[in-house]
Amino acid sequence: MTLPNPPFRVAALYRFARLDDFEALRAPLAAFCCGRGIKGTLLLAHEGINGTVAGSEADIAALIDHLESIEGLAGLEVKYSSATQMPFHRMKVRLKREIVTMGVRDIDPTASAGTYVAPADWNALISDADTIVIDTRNAYEVSIGTFKGAVDPATASFREFPAWVEQHQAELVGRKVAMFCTGGIRCEKATAYVKSLGFEDVFHLKGGILKYLQEVPAEQSLWQGECFVFDERVSVSHGLVEGEAELCRACRHPLIGQDLLSPKYAAGISCPHCFDARSDEDRARYAERQRQVELAEAQGRAPHVGR
Repeated sequence: MTLPNPPFRVAALYRFARLDDFEALRAPLAAFCCGRGIKGTLLLAHEGINGTVAGSEADIAALIDHLESIEGLAGLEVKYSSATQMPFHRMKVRLKREIVTMGVRDIDPTASAGTYVAPADWNALISDADTIVIDTRNAYEVSIGTFKGAVDPATASFREFPAWVEQHQAELVGRKVAMFCTGGIRCEKATAYVKSLGFEDVFHLKGGILKYLQEVPAEQSLWQGECFVFDERVSVSHGLVEGEAELCRACRHPLIGQDLLSPKYAAGISCPHCFDARSDEDRARYAERQRQVELAEAQGRAPHVGR
């Protein structure tokens, strides 16, 4: 059951911006967050910042104000939601080559990203017969929810997306290309990449699925299922309320519906997506880990596994 006023505020944020001295931001940011009890992950690279964090409403507001004051980061794209329990177990600030890893050099979303489409206008675009709608997320994310009629590239990582586009270029010719992702960041790069191939009618959902689920009423929505999120809530649905999906602790695949009823599902040990790929020895190890998790929870200690 979702509390009427959940105690934790979750902020999914990013900003593409040139940060020549991004390494120097790591320690001060970690100290800022840890000193306020904020947990989650922030990624820093030459191309900007990306991450999801959680804390009290006041502490998250202080962090956003702090980030906005850093040269180059003003104008952050932020999506807020809430959680009944702290959805992260620790705070991490990491240095990366890319804040979202595509692996294609010389792609600059600040200069060549596609056209933003507001959530209120998204339904009309993707309902147009001349539009091809592409889900830029990975297959495990798509498995629990996507937009009606969207193409699933069935990628295991975002690095595979450029190869998929190149293989399917002929299907994009003469059409509007509409792409979407969880919070908007992958689409910034995805649209910039597609435009680098010579396509012009390229669009992406501003604020991503999270903003759409927040702003578009359920009765008008073309979203089907739940939206996977990279924290202990696992998924959210319309209104950004916590969803019903669970996470397989063996393979980290989100599970819904029939997955949880499968004889191959055992909490913390296996699921239909990984059962045949794991050995009995693996499952024995996972079972012991799950026993330790349950023991820690029963004793009121910190979670034994998590992000």
